[in-house]
Amino acid sequence: MSNPVFNRIDEQSRRGYAGFGDNRSTQYYGSPQTSQGYPQDHQSAGRTNMSAGQLDDLYNSPSASPTQSRRLTLDDVMMKSGLLFGLMLVVAGITWTAGLTINLGIAGLASITGAIVTLVLGMVISFKKTVSPPLILLFTVFEGLMVGGISATFMVRFDGVVTTAVIATLCVFATMFLGWKTKLIRVTERSRRIVGMAIVGYMLFMLVNFVAALFGMNQGWGVFGLGSGMSILVSVFAVGLASYSLAMDFDSIEKAIQAGAPEKYSWMLAFGLLVTVVWLYIELLRLFANLQSRD
Repeated sequence: MSNPVFNRIDEQSRRGYAGFGDNRSTQYYGSPQTSQGYPQDHQSAGRTNMSAGQLDDLYNSPSASPTQSRRLTLDDVMMKSGLLFGLMLVVAGITWTAGLTINLGIAGLASITGAIVTLVLGMVISFKKTVSPPLILLFTVFEGLMVGGISATFMVRFDGVVTTAVIATLCVFATMFLGWKTKLIRVTERSRRIVGMAIVGYMLFMLVNFVAALFGMNQGWGVFGLGSGMSILVSVFAVGLASYSLAMDFDSIEKAIQAGAPEKYSWMLAFGLLVTVVWLYIELLRLFANLQSRD
């Protein structure tokens, strides 16, 4: 429930994946295929959930192409993730440099613009029925603007927090992956629901906090002042949510691979992982800024 992208993928993992390309095609991945690309047993491919018209479309549609029928692998997800993270870091680095060497106002404008555009694009990508790599790449560019702008702004005001947040993000990522892989951290349907509801509540709080910050409350930090005990507790809570969301993302990726998702879903999985990691990084920035201000 934490990430609309993974919510959608989890749901489709349970139902089976329809083939891409021709909209009439209802080939299901994860089912035995004939040489023509159709399921051998249409009942096991979800006949009970299909109307008579859909069944007609199934047998009248063209066979799947090699690109459509290739299933998702871990390498696919890793390659797309590497591409997106690399692009985001390049854009963030350029924005960071421009903000610190030319004018800090560039960083502020980039962070605000990036935040607004990524919010809109993120919703479009998450709820779009088809996978759109160009939109995901565009999202990544604006995500880089946001990350670079926020990082430059925090760097000027809080000495060393950016470096600390980067290292902490990498450490949390590695720890959560190892914990999930070794089953020390378990992801269940119940834990997904609980964490999902907690994230919804936190997002509502952040909306209220954003409005309060716009009105200059606590010098632009919102409901709780910078360095206050409550502000630190909220930051710790948010870091915990983002950290567990990583384990949920890893679990969703594994389920999508096991369910035989189409290769094109690697773009969506990489996009979802990017969103969670950036969220974690920003929450760590806020936490370390709060802690530094308390000293």
